[in-house]
Amino acid sequence: MIRLGRISYVNMAPVYYRLQAEVEEVAGVPTELARKLLAGEVDVAAIPSIEFARHAEELEMLPRLCVASDGAVDSIQLVSSIAPERLRRIAVTPESATSVALARILFPQAEQVPLVEPAQAKLLIGDAALRSAFDDPTPHYDLGRIWRERTGVPMVFAVWAYRKGNDSGMAELEQALLSSVRAARAEPECLAEQASELYGYPAGFLARYFEKLRYDFGPREREGLLNFYELASVAGVLERVPELAASPVRE
Repeated sequence: MIRLGRISYVNMAPVYYRLQAEVEEVAGVPTELARKLLAGEVDVAAIPSIEFARHAEELEMLPRLCVASDGAVDSIQLVSSIAPERLRRIAVTPESATSVALARILFPQAEQVPLVEPAQAKLLIGDAALRSAFDDPTPHYDLGRIWRERTGVPMVFAVWAYRKGNDSGMAELEQALLSSVRAARAEPECLAEQASELYGYPAGFLARYFEKLRYDFGPREREGLLNFYELASVAGVLERVPELAASPVRE
């Protein structure tokens, strides 16, 4: 049975909405799943896109899946009472290497420190970012929106990866995950109600949130990911830009 690393945030609800595959799910935050994948503790996982690039010699990517946005994403938020371009210190989450790298690209003047340390701003991802939008009146800056405004391309936050030579059953699993996403897209109200019961957010809020997320890795997502890798290299958070296979033709 394939050991599948599942990001523990609500953004995975569409991917697992009607998943018809026999897998052993292993939940965790993105950086934790990347560590488990590299250690052989899971067979395939959704991991930060920057971590795939850092370990591209060891990993293969499921070619049709990702977690992306083409604009605001809601769950990647810089919380700051100071305009981002004036920041000198950002406390960053340990849960997502991609978001930390993205913050370095977007705000190169700001020093990054652990989330527990005092800073002018904090970077939150996933459910913590969604909750903050309800609980904290401090201005929130959506990194997906800022990225889109600056580059004109989608931002790919995570990809599904497995270790090279361990591809047995991966094509079938990818198809099952894509089929689940399509079922979720076909039944948005049902998806939102189901996710609301599981995660506790209002169904209407989740319906709007899910509309902003992209899971198909197509030509524009590939362009956005390569752009991110190139800028990450310039920013000094990625040693080498990996080659990516051409995007598959969509069904």
